[in-house]
Amino acid sequence: MVKKLEELSKRYDELNELIQDSALVKDAKRYKDVMREHSHLTQVMEAYGEYKEILQGIEDAQYLIKEEDDPEIKEMAKEELKELEVRLPEMESKLKFLLIPPDPLEEKNIIMEIRGGTGGDEASLFAADLFRMYTRFAESKGWKYEIMDANETELGGYKEISFSISGKFVYGSLRWEAGVHRVQRVPETEAQGRIHTSAVTVAVLPEAEETEIEIRQEDLRIDVMRAGGNGGQCVNTTDSAVRLTHIPTGIVVIQQDEKSQLRNKEKAMRVLRARLFDLEESKKQAERSAARKNMVGSGDRSERIRTYNFPQNRVTDHRVNLTLYKLDQFMQGSLDEMIDTLNIFAKEAALKSSVATE
Repeated sequence: MVKKLEELSKRYDELNELIQDSALVKDAKRYKDVMREHSHLTQVMEAYGEYKEILQGIEDAQYLIKEEDDPEIKEMAKEELKELEVRLPEMESKLKFLLIPPDPLEEKNIIMEIRGGTGGDEASLFAADLFRMYTRFAESKGWKYEIMDANETELGGYKEISFSISGKFVYGSLRWEAGVHRVQRVPETEAQGRIHTSAVTVAVLPEAEETEIEIRQEDLRIDVMRAGGNGGQCVNTTDSAVRLTHIPTGIVVIQQDEKSQLRNKEKAMRVLRARLFDLEESKKQAERSAARKNMVGSGDRSERIRTYNFPQNRVTDHRVNLTLYKLDQFMQGSLDEMIDTLNIFAKEAALKSSVATE
């Protein structure tokens, strides 16, 4: 580990010189990559400096215990040695986590897609509950969200809804939410009080920049049509809805939430770009089969990841075997404990994998 840290120390010095070069800012992508790496290594070097101070402190304390004649000083050195020997493994553990290279996708904004699955109206209502849960969590973080498209039901649920979330470390926080979310509760429409089980599918797509995904005009088929829905602003009297078909992949995006055809096309392009980017990333993960072991889950949207049991006020994540008996708070956007556990689990898995391949 020390050898690796010394190598990173040299790289950190190189980066410090590089960011002083005025020519760097002329290349926006390279500048962003360099600053991301510099930010990560700053954390590593700060921890490494503290680690070296602990090692030096242990050495000094051991020397005093062995050589010092004054019993009071010797006793103080023994106390200090105990404290430092407790801190040392904690700092080693912290450094091991910091040595895991950060995923460049972590800082990206996302497009989240929630779709009602098995359970009919109840699934649609739970899709709306999840939408509120995620947007409340976003608000607590100071993030911004924007509805991209929504297919609302008469009961106030969503057959499907897509929305963007932008802010700091959005994908890194919410990436593990992708999969099947199962709900167990008594539906409002259930007269006999029986518990029903329904399911909702969540997709989390990192937003791609135009420079990252090239969409050729000849690969697109663009159709315009009249928006449809249950009334209100969902229904227009003009052909404002847009359907994009990406011919090479067959991906279809329909956007009708805005009254402006241009705005619908812009939103549809963002969604299409995110889906194509997600497709490319999925291919890379499949090719790097070992990397899949680093993940909390496969990312497969058919994988059941979590159960929400309302009668017991319980939420259970099946990937990390974490159960919280505060579902009421969870549904109000208090997701930090779950998200932190998932991220720690993923880093531990990545650490084990990296150690195994060394």
